[in-house]
Amino acid sequence: MALGMFLFQIPTLAYDELQRKTDWRFAMASRVGTRDAAQFLGVGDETVSLSGSTYAEISDGRVSLDTLREMGNAGEALPLVGGDGTVFGNFIIRSLDERHAVLMADGRALRIDFGIDLWRVDDPATAEASA
Repeated sequence: MALGMFLFQIPTLAYDELQRKTDWRFAMASRVGTRDAAQFLGVGDETVSLSGSTYAEISDGRVSLDTLREMGNAGEALPLVGGDGTVFGNFIIRSLDERHAVLMADGRALRIDFGIDLWRVDDPATAEASA
């Protein structure tokens, strides 16, 4: 999988789990004596969450996490593409979590667990065309 030019792989960060969630929006109208009526408004939010662990003897995950943090600081929407070529759309980095474990005497972690939350945004070209 790739987010922009960042490749999720063993030398950088290999994720163990991917969770994808899509919401749809509905307007609700109250009715007496029956269930509320729902009117479909369109597609809502779409999020992708990646989680995994990186180990010091395989790669320096700190560098990759810092790269992702810089990408998040830039605030740019980046294409998310699966390893099989599936294009998921443009996503921003919403959050980045890391937990350092199995610490050495100098404080460096032998294992870093990480989580990345991505939020889908409209393609700028599509948004401008529909405006």
